[in-house]
Amino acid sequence: MNVSEYIWHRVQAWGLYRVYGYPGDGVGGLDVALEKAGDTLQYVQVRHEEMAAFMASAHAKFTGQVGLCYATSGPGAIHLLNGLYDAKMDHVPVVAIVGQQARSSLGAHYQQEVDLPALFKDVAGEFVMTASVPAQVRHLVDRAIRIAASRRTVTCVIVPNDVQELDYEDPPMAHGATHTGVGHARSAQVPDEAALREAAAVLNQGTRVAMLVGAGALGATDEVIAVADRLQAGVAKALLGKAVLPDDLPWVTGSLGLLGTEPSWTLMQECDTLLMVGSSFPYSEFLPKPGRARGVQVDIDGTLLSLRYPMEVNLVGDSGATLRALLPLLEHKPASSWREGIERQVGQWWQKLEARAMASADPINPQRVFWELSPRLPDNCILTGDAGTVANWYARDIRMRRGMMGSLSGSLASLGSATPYAVAAKMAFPDRVVIAFIGDGAMQMNGLNVMITIAKYWRRWADPRLVVMVLRNRDLSQVTWEERVQIGAGKTESTQRVPDFRYDAYARLLGLEGISVDDPERIGAAWDAALAADRPVILDCVTDPNVPPLPPHISAEEAKNFMAMTTGEPELGSVVRNTVKQLLAGILPGRHEQ
Repeated sequence: MNVSEYIWHRVQAWGLYRVYGYPGDGVGGLDVALEKAGDTLQYVQVRHEEMAAFMASAHAKFTGQVGLCYATSGPGAIHLLNGLYDAKMDHVPVVAIVGQQARSSLGAHYQQEVDLPALFKDVAGEFVMTASVPAQVRHLVDRAIRIAASRRTVTCVIVPNDVQELDYEDPPMAHGATHTGVGHARSAQVPDEAALREAAAVLNQGTRVAMLVGAGALGATDEVIAVADRLQAGVAKALLGKAVLPDDLPWVTGSLGLLGTEPSWTLMQECDTLLMVGSSFPYSEFLPKPGRARGVQVDIDGTLLSLRYPMEVNLVGDSGATLRALLPLLEHKPASSWREGIERQVGQWWQKLEARAMASADPINPQRVFWELSPRLPDNCILTGDAGTVANWYARDIRMRRGMMGSLSGSLASLGSATPYAVAAKMAFPDRVVIAFIGDGAMQMNGLNVMITIAKYWRRWADPRLVVMVLRNRDLSQVTWEERVQIGAGKTESTQRVPDFRYDAYARLLGLEGISVDDPERIGAAWDAALAADRPVILDCVTDPNVPPLPPHISAEEAKNFMAMTTGEPELGSVVRNTVKQLLAGILPGRHEQ
């Protein structure tokens, strides 16, 4: 076989069975070899290389496996970067295979010649290498996959197009050659006994224990529940950890942070002990004031310990294995007013959210779109979200049940992740319902072209149901609200308004289903129709951009900025009316139609 054929053969030996990419002359050999590979390696042709990288990132998040993408030289390689940064910043393993111009042309200012090692050095800093001879390819592929998997990061292999078509040869038995093998190394999973006992001593002394769980705890649901019950703790969830615990547990306070809930804010402000598991939650201002609570943190990556809060005990280990080892050392705390108070606040919060969701708006309150969906969610469905106000409503109004999965671009918070994430979820789990939440800014940025990819592949799925719900409010509303509250400025029409577009009509143009709703009383029926469709659906929801995504705690500075905003706000009446309705909704339940 030639080098290109060997590369695809080798990634399959590692158990990688799907690659996302787009062709080009810089990867011509790899394109031909993919065709020869046939069904043994599934190729998903995207419309843009950025989507290939996003899909590889989502594949890693939803499956726990290494994601794989490839792109041609020059512009194709450059296009990968945003999706690769998403993977890097959310600590998931992705390998990028990238083409390059012929070796003899490098340094000649040749067409599409880009210094790719320099370009990828940050995003793939753990391993980015260029193949110069066939005997080098085996260890480049092996090391790229092994390093990506073991360090949960992005790696890159660059293959000049002339190398791709050379005959493959194993490295010789000679000085200077190396002979690598397939197989992941198993790292230590559990901290030592002394560290566990030190952590247990801190947790046992706490009387008001709070837990914060993130993406690193996604495989440890039972262990988190057991520890929380043993400690009589309340548990908040980082956004990427939304699926760690079902929201029907009365002591689960929901998301924490700017998109978080009031019970999560209170939990962190009033606890005397904090146990953080599998999270690098970025916003320290939502955690206890340093020194107010004792801290214990568990993370598989030691570099992320004591990063946001000065922890007293730091445990390096797998979340599930560490909590299982810790549990026998924890004292069983009796029922307490602390846990009872948390449960009471959570119950009140859900009532407040319902009142907020049912408050009237022009024409539809976006929260109601999510609130109406929540009880209709199919078992074991997969949810994907985008950046923007949809992330707020996804974080707060969707009640996750056990068996569901959900993710979005967390640390990078990039617009345009919801639809490629949905494609990756559907490719990995073709028998599960997938629902994507996206605003019209992100939909116009790249969601429309991903719908073409969906139209290309949906007939291969065992269950064809994939719903892309678009909030059509003709406004980049998250940034608009940030301008109002963080800067004290009114909406800047020239930058914030986006063109109106009939997403439902576009879906029908592609041979998919399109549903539009602009009546709040028809939202439930629209969701029922979308979830019963025999093909992918765009659910086009015409919503009010001026419903405020209220933070769990409003600071004096934010209140001051909001008042200053009123002098330059072009939609002042709508902004004030909606804000008053939202503030009163939790105080005067039942008055939401006023």
